[in-house]
Amino acid sequence: MSENTDTRTYLVVLNDEEQYSIWAAGRELPAGWTAEGTQGTREECLARIDQVWTDMRPRSLRERMAATAG
Repeated sequence: MSENTDTRTYLVVLNDEEQYSIWAAGRELPAGWTAEGTQGTREECLARIDQVWTDMRPRSLRERMAATAG
């Protein structure tokens, strides 16, 4: 299936490390992932991720780096 003919609906999902991905709507989410609240086409969901995921480092790494910097 090419990207141009993908008519599925997707969800933006988030894990405990605050990392984002997309997941096909209607499928059970994998363990450790929760729906972020955005639903739409693949392109819409990827655009949302681009908008909100500005720091690609896992949360635990960001917290460790902040603790050692302070």
